[in-house]
Amino acid sequence: MRKNVLISGGTGFVGRHLTQKLIANGYSVSILSRSKKTNTEDVFYYVWDVDKQIIDDAAIQKADYVIHLAGENIAEKPWTKKRKEAILSSRELSAQLIYKSLQRTNTTIEAFVSASAVGIYGAINGQAICTEEMKPANDFLGITCQKWEAAVQPFEKLGIRTVKIRTGLVLGKNEGLLKKLSPVFKFRLGSALGSGEQYMPWIHIADLTSIYLEAIKNPKMNGAYNAAITDDTTNELFSKTLAKVYGYSIWLPNVPSFLIQFALGEMSKLLLKGRRVSNAKLKDLGFQFVYTNLETTIKNCLSK
Repeated sequence: MRKNVLISGGTGFVGRHLTQKLIANGYSVSILSRSKKTNTEDVFYYVWDVDKQIIDDAAIQKADYVIHLAGENIAEKPWTKKRKEAILSSRELSAQLIYKSLQRTNTTIEAFVSASAVGIYGAINGQAICTEEMKPANDFLGITCQKWEAAVQPFEKLGIRTVKIRTGLVLGKNEGLLKKLSPVFKFRLGSALGSGEQYMPWIHIADLTSIYLEAIKNPKMNGAYNAAITDDTTNELFSKTLAKVYGYSIWLPNVPSFLIQFALGEMSKLLLKGRRVSNAKLKDLGFQFVYTNLETTIKNCLSK
């Protein structure tokens, strides 16, 4: 009998690719959705409402593993006070809802795997390489990720193997970051942002979904892991590489920091600040990244 993986946030960018990966590797998938959807042979949908704290307990009872991806997109809208509250609460309340169902149904699962982000190290610039042992930052990005990870600690206390995937910028075919940048660069209007020196830890969607699969299969995986390529990709290098793939060299000056700050306010830190991260902890487990070259990765993502 196939093992079942329950995914929250399963209809998003990462969730869709992860669903395909799991099915291809012999798992059945259940997805928590805000609306009723038609089941297939491989995918079952269960309704939940995080705001109302409603969930179909049958989803939890069926699960062998839970992968928790749900949460408001941190880069979708400006960081107003209301938006910040939504970003934080969506991560905390969704985890709490799953935990309550687990307790209420007295269900045992083999592992709980939660998304997190390299933003836990804060919006910083500098040469220091961030490891999983580094102290979290106290800016909005750092606090958001801390609370995100804190929301899954109750699963650890139940003795469930709990894994936190601290993800970098995800690159995929016409999705994620590249979906936003491609129209500008395609028409030869791309340029670096601010100083261009801010680091951009990135990962191909195929490698990210492989990490989630590994987190399910490998009983040695426990705790936090940085899911990003360890290299020296700065915003300037990323921009130049993307332009190169489109067949030209950047001719426009960098977009001034003050213009980005004026347009985005505090959220401009997502674009103007960065951090380098180490993926040594994953590699020590024997995990091998397939996409490690930025130019090759971008070409793959932009190919039809």
